[in-house]
Amino acid sequence: MIWLDTILQGVLLGGLYALFAAGLSLVFGIMRLVNLAHGDLLVMAAFLILVIVTMFGLNPFLAALVALPIMFAIGWSLQYFILNRTLGDDILPPLLVTFGLSIVIQNALLEGFSADSRRVPAGTLETMSLPLGPVTVGLMPLLTFLSAVAVIVALNQLFYRSELGRAFRATSDDAVTAGLMGVEPHRLFATATGIAMVVVTIAALYLGTRANFDPTIGPARLIYAFEAVIIGGLGSLWGTLLGGIIIGVAQTVGAAINPEWQILSGHLAFLLVLLIRPRGLFPRAVD
Repeated sequence: MIWLDTILQGVLLGGLYALFAAGLSLVFGIMRLVNLAHGDLLVMAAFLILVIVTMFGLNPFLAALVALPIMFAIGWSLQYFILNRTLGDDILPPLLVTFGLSIVIQNALLEGFSADSRRVPAGTLETMSLPLGPVTVGLMPLLTFLSAVAVIVALNQLFYRSELGRAFRATSDDAVTAGLMGVEPHRLFATATGIAMVVVTIAALYLGTRANFDPTIGPARLIYAFEAVIIGGLGSLWGTLLGGIIIGVAQTVGAAINPEWQILSGHLAFLLVLLIRPRGLFPRAVD
C-alpha cells in the first residue's frame, strides 16, 4: 500500500513537471528554439500571480486568469522584438541571448522581491485531500495533474485541428515556403511563444501554491523541464507528459528509499532512458 501511494504521488508530481515542460516543448517543436530563460520566466509568472493576489486580494486561480494575457503579451513581445533576430542555422545565438535574459530576469526579481522565498496562499485548498480507493491524494496535486492533461489535450487540438496549428506546422517544416503562401513567420513565432507563456502561467500557479519559490530557482526548474522534454522526444507533447511522470515517479520512489536520493533518482531515470532510447521515447516527433 505504501508503494502504491508513493507511485501515485510520483505520477501527480509528474503533472507539475509536464506543465513546466509543455511550453518549452511547444516552442522547440515549432521553431527549434531552446529557451534557457524558460525557468526564470516561470518564476517571474509566479511572482506576478503573487503580486496580483497581494494587491487585489484575489483567489490565486483568478489571479492567474489576470496574469495570462500579461504573460502572453510578454512572450509575444520577447519573441517578436528579440528572439526572432537570433533564429537561423546557428543554434548559438538563441542560447546566448536566452542565457543573458535568464540572468537579467533573476537579478531584476532579486532587486524587486529580495532573495526571500515566497508562496502564493491558496487557503483550504492547500490541505484538502480526496480518498481514491485505498489511498488518499491531495486536492492540489490532483488539480495539477488534471491541468497538465488538459493543457496537453488543448495544445494538441490547437496544433493538429486548427488553422493556426496548420500554420505552425507549415512554418516549422519550411518557413520560406509558408511565407510565400501568406504566412508571416515572425508573427507566428511570436504567437507560439505567447501561447507558451500562457502555459508557463498555469505552471506558475501550481508552483507558487504548492511550494516556496525565490528568484533563483528558475534554472533548477528548467532542468526538470528539459529532462521531461528529452525523455518524451523533442517536440512531442504527450511524450512530455510521460517524461514528467517518469521523473516524478523516480523522485518519489528514490525519496521513499532514502530522502537524500530524491533529486538524484530523477536524474538517473533521465540518464537511463537516454541509454535505452537516445532520441527519447517518441523520436518521430522531431522528424
